Amino acid sequence: MCTVIIDVPTDPGTPVRLLAIRDEDPTRPWNPLGHWWPQHPSILGVQDIRAGGAWLAADADTHRLAVLLNRAGGDDLPDSAVVSRGTLPLDAVLGTSPGKHPAMRGFNLLEVDATSARVISWDGVHRSETEIEPGIHMIAHDDVDDPATARISHWLEHFRLAEPESGDEWYRPWLEILERSTALGPVDERAIIRDNRPLGYPTLSLLVCAASVGPDGVAVSYAELPAPGEWGTLDLH
Repeated sequence: MCTVIIDVPTDPGTPVRLLAIRDEDPTRPWNPLGHWWPQHPSILGVQDIRAGGAWLAADADTHRLAVLLNRAGGDDLPDSAVVSRGTLPLDAVLGTSPGKHPAMRGFNLLEVDATSARVISWDGVHRSETEIEPGIHMIAHDDVDDPATARISHWLEHFRLAEPESGDEWYRPWLEILERSTALGPVDERAIIRDNRPLGYPTLSLLVCAASVGPDGVAVSYAELPAPGEWGTLDLH
C-alpha cells in the first residue's frame, strides 16, 4: 500500500519529479538505494533481497525510472505459479513493459521517462494503462487520483498547493506535508506514513525516495524512517 506523489510538468524541458513512500513487511529484507545488479551497472534501485528484484529502479543510460505499488488481484494464483513483481521495475527501465496477462498478483507500475509518466495496472484479470496528465497527482493501491482512496482524497490538494521548489531539495514542501500528515497516526485511513496491520496486511511505511527524471538524467535520493511506521527527521541522500 505504497504511495507516490508525482509532478508531470507542462514544459518538456522541466523534469518529472516524484516522492515515493514504500510500505512493506519490515521482516522482509531489502537493500537500500544502490547498484545491486552487476549485469545492469547503470541501474540504481532499492532491492528486494528475497526475490532479487526492485521496488524502485532508475537507469542512468535510458533516463527512465519505475516504481512498483501493490494492488488487489491475482490472489487465486497458487504461489508456485506466481512470478515476483519485483522484476517489473527492472524490465521497465530497460524498455520492456508487462504483457497483457502477467503471471503476477495485482500491481500498479509507474513508468517515468524524461517527458512523461504512465501507470500500468493489473488486477489479476485486466491490464490497463493510464497516461498521467501534466500536474501533481497521487497513486496508491487503486487508480491515479482515486477519490475513493482516503489518503488521496484528503491530501492531494495539499500537495498541489505546495508545488516543488527549485534546486536539489525541491521536495522540501512535500516532506513538510508528509510530516503534517503524521498527526493523524499511522492507522488512520487517511495516513500516508502507515501501519497497515489493522487492515490485515503485515506492511508499514519504511522509507522515502525523491526522484527527478529529465533530459539531463535521473537523480534519486533515499532515506529510511527511524522505525517502521514512525516519522522522524529525514536526510535524503
